[in-house]
Parts: sequence; C-alpha cells; structure tokens
Amino acid sequence: MKIVSYLILCTLILTTCTTSFAQNEQEEDAQFIREIYNHALTDASCYEWLRGLTKNVGGRLAGSPQAAAAIPYITQILDTLDLDVVRTQACTVPTWVRGDKEMVRIVNSNQIGTQELNATALGHSVGTGNLGIAAEVIEVHSLDEVDKIGREAVEGKIVFYNRPMENTQINTFGAYSGAVDQRGSGASKAAEYGAVGMLVRSMTTRLDDVPHTGALRYKEGIEKIPALAISTNDAELLSRLLQREVVRVFMRSTCGPAAPATNYNIIGEIKGSIYPDEIILVGGHLDSWDLGEGAHDDGAGVVHSIEVLELLKKMNYQPKRTIRCVLFANEESGLAGGKAYWAASNEAKEYHMAAIESDRGGFTPRGFTFDGEAEIFTEKFQKVYKWLPLLEPYGLSFSKGYGGADISGLKSQKGLLIGFLPDSQRYFDYHHTAIDTFEAVNKRELELGAASMAALVYLLDKYGL
Repeated sequence: MKIVSYLILCTLILTTCTTSFAQNEQEEDAQFIREIYNHALTDASCYEWLRGLTKNVGGRLAGSPQAAAAIPYITQILDTLDLDVVRTQACTVPTWVRGDKEMVRIVNSNQIGTQELNATALGHSVGTGNLGIAAEVIEVHSLDEVDKIGREAVEGKIVFYNRPMENTQINTFGAYSGAVDQRGSGASKAAEYGAVGMLVRSMTTRLDDVPHTGALRYKEGIEKIPALAISTNDAELLSRLLQREVVRVFMRSTCGPAAPATNYNIIGEIKGSIYPDEIILVGGHLDSWDLGEGAHDDGAGVVHSIEVLELLKKMNYQPKRTIRCVLFANEESGLAGGKAYWAASNEAKEYHMAAIESDRGGFTPRGFTFDGEAEIFTEKFQKVYKWLPLLEPYGLSFSKGYGGADISGLKSQKGLLIGFLPDSQRYFDYHHTAIDTFEAVNKRELELGAASMAALVYLLDKYGL
C-alpha cells in the first residue's frame, strides 16, 4: 500500500512539474512575442525602407533600369544589419518595354460619339504598330464562349472579355483566380478564331477609372495579337453601348519584347547556432509592374521580410536554425528568380524546414495559410496549430491554403510553405496599377505585418517541426 501511495505521489509531482514547465514556456513565448510587436510598432525601419524603394527607385519591371537600381539599394540595407551572409544570385529575365502611352478610343458611336477609354497594355503583349488598329468589338464573358461562337463571329474583330471578379467572394484572391484566365489566356484564345485584338476588363472588384496591367501568356503556334485592359467603369460603358449598337474601337500601343537581361535575387541570412542546415525562409518579390511604384505588390513583402531579420537582431535573438531572407527577381513575368533559387537549393541539397512568403500587400494582418507535401503536411500543420493561442491575441488565424509562387518550388523539400495573409478587401484596388504607391500603404499595418511574420519565425525556430 505504501509503495502504491509513493508511486501516486511521484506521478502527481511529475505531472505538476511538467504542467508548470509548460506554463512557464508559454508565458516566456507570449512575453517574447509581445516584445516583437513592441519593437515593430516603435522602432521598425520597414516603412522608411519602403519609402526609399518606391520613391527613389520606383516601379521595378524585370530587366528595367529601375530593377537594376533596386539591387544596390536593398543590398545596402541588408549590409547594415550585420548579417552572417549577404549575397546575390543571378537569373535571366524576359524584358518587355511599354513604349508610348496606350490609346483605346470608341469611334463615332451613335450614342456618345468618340470617347477615350482608360487603358493599359498587358505585360508582354505585342503592340499594334504606330498606326494602331480599328475594328468592331464583340463582347464575351469566358474563354469557352469564344469557342462556342467561333470564327464567324470573331474573325477580324476585337474581342472584349468582360467577366467581373465575383463580388460575393469574401476572399478577393479567390475572386481574382476565378477571373484572371481572361487576362492570361484571352488573347491567344481570340486569335485562334481570327481576332485582331483583345480588350479585357481590369481585375478588381471596384468600379473606377484605373486600368490594371498584368502578364498574359501567348500560346505557341498562334498569332500574337495586341492586348489591353480597360478600367471597370469603361468596361461597363462599353458593355452598355454594345447592347444598343455596333461599336468600333481604335487601339494603339507600341509595346513589345526586348533582349533578355540579367537580374538578381538578393539573399541575407543569420546562421543557426544549433541546426544551421534547417532553413526558415522569409521572402517577397523585388520586381513590380511599371505603372506605379510597386508598394503593395510587392514592396511591402520585401520590407516585411527584411524587417524580420532586423527585429530579431535588435532583440539580440540568436536563432537555432538559419533564418534566410530571399528577395526574388521576376515574379511578375515568369518566376525566373524563384526557379533559379529552387534549382540552386536543390542542387546544394538544402532543407527548407519552412518558407514564408509575403505577396498579398501591406494591409492589416489576418493570419497565415499553410501548404506542403501530403505525406508530411498533417503532422507538421498540427504542430504549428498548437501555437495559435500565442498569436490569436494579435488577430491572427491559421488555415490550409496557398503558400506563394516564389516558394512553390521548395515543396519537394518537404517543409511547410506558408503564405502571410493580410486583409484582402483593398488589395485589388491597387494591384498592378498606377495608384500602387507608397501613399497607399499604412505605416502601422505594415509594421504589424512584419511583427506577425517575425513572431511565427520565432516559434518555428524555437520548436522546429
């Protein structure tokens, strides 16, 4: 009986000690995360770094002088952080030149006469030539509809894709995914049936006068035709006119491809003290479209990622694992930077335990989305999910979902791919536009994003997967 009582007493003591230890660990983690946020909201540099990137460098189209100018600017910032490694990694990028200001004009309408539309060429489109083109417009709402109406309806015309992003979707990235095939593949689909040009409704839920650019993809073996986006207000106008009369539109653009160029990924890291071969990556893409300043897309992700390193350095945190910041070249035009990074990483037999990408803007943080190979995902996601109570006080949630384009090729290394998820409601107001400028980014929201990423990096580093 005494032995049984003794064993029960030992079990109670052990349980109490274990519970007490776990509570102490949780309190320590909560305090450290609170300090991360305190530093981010009082002593972060990310907003001023973004000011320099947007105002001094500007829009950073792959292969452009601005893309080249961003390299020394960002490298110099990383050099000031006293990191263990700062280096660049070359990649070859496609180059495209926008040329003259684009023109799209409704010609001699019975209802409104001649009227200019707000328009911009799609990235990597061919131009119309100096004289432009004029043709009758036909409205469609999907690629399948072009197949259905066929050559007789399309040949010799300008095909106008006018399917809006679905406003009922709460996640605007889901709405974007459901509409963007028109922009990406619409030109080649129209050209299959003899169209001479393509117009597309801009990818935004908002009705305004701001046209949105973005990349298209020409299908091999099909004639390349000029493709431009018009603002949502003008798309509504054109659609109303087409219900009443035959409409002719004049289009002029002088854009086109140029010789490929060399751009660079920029890499900075703090070496791990215990598990240096386990890499935790934070990153965003350095390139942007040329219309604006690339502030939300993806200047915010660039400075978020650098700020993670600065916060940890300022707090004198020595990571167990290697924390690596990667700023990728050429996300907008084919992922050349991401592909170069994946190839080099796989060749070096590296292991990315986790990779966090910020490419959804600098808005209020809402959480993170997680992805990974099926065979490892459930176990690793369950481990991460146990940390959620530490981050919920900051308005963050965890869910299964997309990690990000630039880190997608690391999936085979069997770590977790993680997407930073800010509030999405305003992102597509600015995405790929002339109004994606520094002034569109809120300082506090930007700093909260960097703190959220740093807090997750801290937990990943301390506990591993």
